Amino acid sequence: MKFKVTIEEHISQAFEIEAEDEEQAEKIAVEKYQNEELIVDNGSVTAVVLQVGDDGPWVDMN
Repeated sequence: MKFKVTIEEHISQAFEIEAEDEEQAEKIAVEKYQNEELIVDNGSVTAVVLQVGDDGPWVDMN
């Protein structure tokens, strides 16, 4: 038998944003990310999950 297995990796990378407050920093970060000015390229894997089939539960592989 063959099964479809999906593995998903979550990565993260910290960026410094110049802003007046946290709300503005979030807004600027979202805008820069959507404009491809912030790109996660040297990120660290923070989570790995696995799913068997299309509607099976996601299993934490950490």
